[in-house]
Amino acid sequence: MSNLVEINFDGIVGPSHNYAGLSLGNLASAKHGGSVSYPRAAALQGLGKMRHNMGLGLTQGLLCPLPRPNHGLLAALGLGQPADETERRLRAAAWSASSMWSANAATVSPAPDTADGRCHLTAANLVTMPHRAQEWPDTVRQLRLAFADTTHFAVHDAVPACFGDEGAANHMRMGTSHAAPGLEIFVYGRTGGAFPARQHEQASRAVARLHGLDPARCLFVEQSPDAIAAGAFHNDVVAVANERVLFTHEQAFADPEGTYAAIRTALPGAEIVVVPASAVSLADAVASYLFNAQLLTLPTGEMALVIPLEAWEHPAVRAWLDGMLASNGPIRRVLPVDVRQSMANGGGPACLRLRIVADPATIDPRFLLSDARADALEKVITDHWPQQINPGEIGSDALARMVISARAALLEALDLGELA
Repeated sequence: MSNLVEINFDGIVGPSHNYAGLSLGNLASAKHGGSVSYPRAAALQGLGKMRHNMGLGLTQGLLCPLPRPNHGLLAALGLGQPADETERRLRAAAWSASSMWSANAATVSPAPDTADGRCHLTAANLVTMPHRAQEWPDTVRQLRLAFADTTHFAVHDAVPACFGDEGAANHMRMGTSHAAPGLEIFVYGRTGGAFPARQHEQASRAVARLHGLDPARCLFVEQSPDAIAAGAFHNDVVAVANERVLFTHEQAFADPEGTYAAIRTALPGAEIVVVPASAVSLADAVASYLFNAQLLTLPTGEMALVIPLEAWEHPAVRAWLDGMLASNGPIRRVLPVDVRQSMANGGGPACLRLRIVADPATIDPRFLLSDARADALEKVITDHWPQQINPGEIGSDALARMVISARAALLEALDLGELA
């Protein structure tokens, strides 16, 4: 397994990217609901982040937008032209570009962790939110194309929808290296004030069983209800892990000290970097998305934190980061990126990517980014993505034609006609 590396598969922001405010508990989504969105700028910002990571010497993957508008969903709901606010929101769900947040696409267990020595992926059912619950069948279709080599991969359908599963956004993996057997940490919720807990414990346990994980190398940890109530609708809004390092807010878990002790027992030498609430409050952590960052091991061996510009520009967060960098801790670099269009809908750098440890040679090469492929994507996005979308345009025939045509042009440029 010496060729195993971590690959970040970023979702390309779809041409129907809009701000309909559909995600209960996502404070950024609610705040910007009804605003004008800029799909072209959003997709180019996402592509810029992918280029940035390639420039660091990292292997970079991509996932395509799902078909929108979802005419099957509209028909199943009996929707014609919306007559009231409920019908308008349901129609907006069928136009949602939320699959861009690939961290919710699936939960991934690399080959070193599984009983059969294959990388296992289970698509998330995302059942808590109607605009996301429609995604998983198309997600599975794409994953089974990208990871079609059944010698190395197993792609599972979503767990039954009676148990809410939101994918890798509530799953962390730690270990001595990406290619070594790891400790898989599943974070679930119980309650969060007025907001729903989206990850159910039984969904996490089902995924662990499907993946053939060793129970001795699995932790099931409850997310803090205070974090959910503060707007941390996924664990990756308050914690992120990479190899030996856990970077977390003090209030991320219901039992933080018990969680840290369990990690240190399972992984001797684990380094836990805790940001105290006295330095960065939960409200500031959620507003800045400090923890919705990509914690990466660079080819040099250094660990870097790719954060949104909002975190770098936040006074309290910046002060803490400056102190961390001066302390000679395990995180040696902080790299801000501009993903403002995604951030306005509640998705930072970590939301946009699904981490997969694999040998790149075993993956369909059409899903791996190169400079030439990035250039082709940039041209398609510039030529075909809508410059802006007003929420009042959702449902219009003209916008539907533009969105469908844009995605078709993307699939043609990537030679991925099977996803049409």
